[in-house]
Amino acid sequence: MASLPIISGQDCIRALTRAGYRRARQRGSHVRLTCDGRSPVTVPLHQTLDRGTLRSILRVTEIGVEEFLRLLG
Repeated sequence: MASLPIISGQDCIRALTRAGYRRARQRGSHVRLTCDGRSPVTVPLHQTLDRGTLRSILRVTEIGVEEFLRLLG
């Protein structure tokens, strides 16, 4: 299993957009993303996301680590 990188919230949103998610709304420093047939997810717009936060986002979106790394480019 590949380890999770330390990335920004904006990079996470960019990768999830490539996976089919789209911005639904933003409130303060948090962006809500939605995708048809999947659970919505909230991503904080921080300079760096904690690995636990990123792992939680991937769990909600049902995207594996390897798939996420591929989406990051």
